[in-house]
Amino acid sequence: MLRTALRNVLAHKARLLMTVLAVMLGVAFVSGTLVFTNTISNAQQKSSAKGFGQVDVAVTAVFQEGGDNEVGKTPDLTQALLDRSARVPGAASAIGVVNGFTAIAGKDGKLIGGGFRSEGGNYWGDKDPRYPLKSGSAPHGRGEVAIDSETARRAGYKVGDTVRLSVDGPVLEPRISGVFTTDDGNVAAGGSLALFDTATAQHLFGKPGAYDEIDVRAKPGTGQTQLKGALDAALPAKLVETTTGRTLADNQAEMIASSMSGLKQGLLVFAGIALFVGTFIIANTFTMLVAQRTKELALLRAVGASRRQVTRSVLVEAFMVGAVAGVTGLAAGIGIGAGLRALMGTLGETVPDGPLVITWGTVAAALTVGVVITMLAAWLPGRRAAKIPPVAAMNSVHAAATTKSLVLRNTLGALFSAAGVAVVLAATTMQGSDGQGPMGLGAVLLITGVFILTPLLSRPLIAAAAPVLRVFGVSGRLARLNSVRNPRRTAATASALMIGLTLITGMTVMAGSLQKSIDKMASSAVRADYVVSMANGNALSPDIASRLAATGGVTASSPLRDAVSRVDKQNELLTGVDASAIGGLTDLTMDDGRFEVGGSRVVVPRETADSYGWKTGSRFTVHFEDGKARQMTVAGIFRGNELIDSILVDNAVLTPHLSDRTDKQVLVKTAGGASDAAKDRLEKALGSNPAITVQDKQDLSESIAKMFTLMLNMVYGLLAMAVIVAVLGVINTLAMSVFERSQEIGMLRAIGLDRKSVKRMVRLESLVISLFGAVLGLGLGVFFGWAAGRLLGTRMETYELVLPWARMGLFLLLAAGVGVLAALWPARRAARLNMLSAIKAE
Repeated sequence: MLRTALRNVLAHKARLLMTVLAVMLGVAFVSGTLVFTNTISNAQQKSSAKGFGQVDVAVTAVFQEGGDNEVGKTPDLTQALLDRSARVPGAASAIGVVNGFTAIAGKDGKLIGGGFRSEGGNYWGDKDPRYPLKSGSAPHGRGEVAIDSETARRAGYKVGDTVRLSVDGPVLEPRISGVFTTDDGNVAAGGSLALFDTATAQHLFGKPGAYDEIDVRAKPGTGQTQLKGALDAALPAKLVETTTGRTLADNQAEMIASSMSGLKQGLLVFAGIALFVGTFIIANTFTMLVAQRTKELALLRAVGASRRQVTRSVLVEAFMVGAVAGVTGLAAGIGIGAGLRALMGTLGETVPDGPLVITWGTVAAALTVGVVITMLAAWLPGRRAAKIPPVAAMNSVHAAATTKSLVLRNTLGALFSAAGVAVVLAATTMQGSDGQGPMGLGAVLLITGVFILTPLLSRPLIAAAAPVLRVFGVSGRLARLNSVRNPRRTAATASALMIGLTLITGMTVMAGSLQKSIDKMASSAVRADYVVSMANGNALSPDIASRLAATGGVTASSPLRDAVSRVDKQNELLTGVDASAIGGLTDLTMDDGRFEVGGSRVVVPRETADSYGWKTGSRFTVHFEDGKARQMTVAGIFRGNELIDSILVDNAVLTPHLSDRTDKQVLVKTAGGASDAAKDRLEKALGSNPAITVQDKQDLSESIAKMFTLMLNMVYGLLAMAVIVAVLGVINTLAMSVFERSQEIGMLRAIGLDRKSVKRMVRLESLVISLFGAVLGLGLGVFFGWAAGRLLGTRMETYELVLPWARMGLFLLLAAGVGVLAALWPARRAARLNMLSAIKAE
């Protein structure tokens, strides 16, 4: 039986090629994902480990919990603690570390590193061992800065150049005193690092005389654990904690691995989808091969082969196909992993240097996935083959599905579909994340049910296309009959395309609906013409609000100043606003009372009011960060949104209690509304600062939508793999169908059907199958998009369903194009059959 299986694989290698390709694509996706994520993770871990090479023990401050009515805070690491650390037995030196956000602008005025990875710090003395100077000298005074060599290379800066910087708003223009090298993982990942002398860094980052961390080096012969013990004994345990450099590197490696696991899981989900779609092709291929070899299998049964041996022979064939697909998929995956790393470089993402990582786990996963998926998909056709009675097979009587089996299949499909719809509908009534699990379960049940019912659905849906197919005469009629001749085969082929389009359509519906809700939110919640904020979301200097208020054409402005307070022994966020201007800058929906902020009167979000049992007129006591308290009165209750969702307080009341005044955003209204000229005036008033964004309502909407657009495009790209696999399935089914119907096609040619008509018949058959799958996919996608939107609507009041008719029409056209392209080779093969040879074929 082993020799028979091997002979069958070699005899049908052309017909198994598409199956190998389908499995290979899925395996390549899996192995490519593992190679890429392992390579990036390994490189970043090695880079971060180098970054801790100058740290034997790090001393950090411990957050101090406040009392019932006190706001907790983190104490400063003072110069006295630094000096004490340096005198500990076994300590060679101690360096005070100061860090914070520092944006660096390139010569073109644009932000380097995108803002989110733009960091600043202090250069210790004249020769900092952490940052060896490549050229120039250490920075001294507020007029000098040192930058990392990668940033200097990317931006074309050199020692002596003037560079534009921003820490919390105002533009600084120091001279570059030096360029240094660093193993900092943030820089290796494409960020930037600017260093000032210690006094300047402390001033700029709002920490005069204090440090964020103290890094201690051990003397030769003193271990990290020994030094840590000495520091623990010398420093106040309640105020500080110590961590060895080795532990810091291990923690960093764990964080990197954790951050990469999300990306890895996401990519593997799409690989799984491609493999799932591939199982339809495998099952279809082996079903058709078994059907074409009924006489051969019957002969094997007649000469003594058992049912188990027949099934085993089919599984051996599947094993060989899976092994070939696994090996080729692994090779392709290694190439994909290397290509993705190179692609990140071309997109401006800096990846730390390191070798391509191919673990034994990746090799084992690729081979296991290839073999297991293929054998599982081939098991059912093999089992069916063993059940064909030998006498029936010898007479070429293919065992048709019995009425009992059809009733059982349709009943099972209906039950799965009904259960899926019921669970999805139930999930739409739940709140937020509570409904995610049931929604996913319902989606799986419904897709499974529809797949089981697809043979039943194929006849009425394909019959609906009959009027159009009549236009093509005999070719159209034959194409329709061929499409429904074997409903199970048609269903398996169409289902592969259905799954890909279900996911694509669902994501498109959600993305369009989210865009609409974001537009509504931006226009309804804010009356201000502009929202000013830092590009990376950090806090703004209060000077920014003052400059904007003094700019010509500005009629009203208000900073949004966040501060943590204590209310009823719980932390509660307050947002300070300009009481006289805020009413004209926002348009919040009031559920109760009126919008009135000033003195002791505040407005609170509905969720906060409900949690404390507040109503209009309720009074409560706020304990500020400085320990002082004040009684407040609820003037009104509003519906919170993504922009404003905290207690609004008059800045005149809040600011005196703050030790560090910073603003989250500044709302600005201008005479004549938003315009290019008004935006230009505001940007110039801020010194054309690249770290600050000035956004109107449209800009706000587009900046949020960019994230969804990027995500959607990524999903399209990843799901394209599943669609490609589905296309291979259509090609495979048609090619094998043409082979199976060689005699029939020869007879059609003999009675007058020309080659052009034969080609048209095969193309139309492919078109009908593809559009059948597309219609099912679009219907399911719209349903899932609606259901997911209902779930999302519980957390976003402005959400409303938007059906992207143009996109869905495009998907139908693409599905039609897939059908036409997939039929090119099978149609050409059918038209070139020799009619006499085809008639004689068995």
